[in-house]
Amino acid sequence: MTLTAVQYGVGPIGKRIVQVAHDRGIEFVGAIDIDPEKVGQDLGTVAELGTELGVEITDDPDVALAASPDVVFHSTISDVTAIDEQIKAAVAAGADVISTTEELSYPWYHNPQAATKLDEIASSHGQTVLGTGINPGYAMDTLPAVLTAPCQAVESVSVTRVQNASQRRKPLQEKVGAGLSEQRWNEEIAPEAGHVGLPESIAMLAAALDWTLTGIEETIEPVIVETRTESEYFTAEAGDVAGIHQVGTGFVDGEPAIELDLSMYLGADHPRDQIEITGRPDLTVTVDGGFHGDVTTPAVVVNSVPRVRDGDPGLATMIDLATPRYPEAP
Repeated sequence: MTLTAVQYGVGPIGKRIVQVAHDRGIEFVGAIDIDPEKVGQDLGTVAELGTELGVEITDDPDVALAASPDVVFHSTISDVTAIDEQIKAAVAAGADVISTTEELSYPWYHNPQAATKLDEIASSHGQTVLGTGINPGYAMDTLPAVLTAPCQAVESVSVTRVQNASQRRKPLQEKVGAGLSEQRWNEEIAPEAGHVGLPESIAMLAAALDWTLTGIEETIEPVIVETRTESEYFTAEAGDVAGIHQVGTGFVDGEPAIELDLSMYLGADHPRDQIEITGRPDLTVTVDGGFHGDVTTPAVVVNSVPRVRDGDPGLATMIDLATPRYPEAP
């Protein structure tokens, strides 16, 4: 039986989800986006599949969801407090939901009211809702939790994620302030700069390890280059900003127990995802080159379909469900 889907949000990540899901044999029966330049176009054309799907993008969720899809791939905004109506419409149509909303990956710590509301919405309709992606959702939370399986004891977990922003899409480079002077970065980028999801990853990892957090702290600073560095879209002269360095720390009994260190900047040396576990035994695992977000996020989303379909009704997290894998067919 062919699995059917609606894509809710056909931006850069939404398009890539469509590509991966289509390759895996999932049939799209609807698509939603508010961009007037996309409304009315065929989903296959916008998602650059090289073929039309016979699915017209609409800005009316009721129209797209009238097809009663099995699953909705949701990729709109980062704010978990602002998506309840979108999720409600999807589950009311009888669909499970997999969302890339970063704050949905583990909203129970910072947004418990929003989490409770979404859990009630999903439960009342008998559907499962999951927030996931490569980060948050896997690289700095689920994967470190899984790697503790051979440990008799765990004292602390440190994750270092270095992304060469030159290899990422233009909006991400803009988001980290690539090419700006330090003054402009402080004025224009600093108030809203940074990766959304570090606190959620810390809280999810702590929950997986059954640790009670006594606090979470975050710091963010610009990465200043010493020599001219450029990408396809931006150039950072010596002394300019190439990106960001962001650190989130989770405290247990007042002591640092989880540290998530994220760097995203043009020309980053030795891109990688490295997990260090201090315990019995100590473990260090390094993914050379790191997980490319634009490639791996849609993979995590699509590979999570079977787990979500088998999940209990309500708002789930990646540590609630069996770990997804490839090549299990959706």
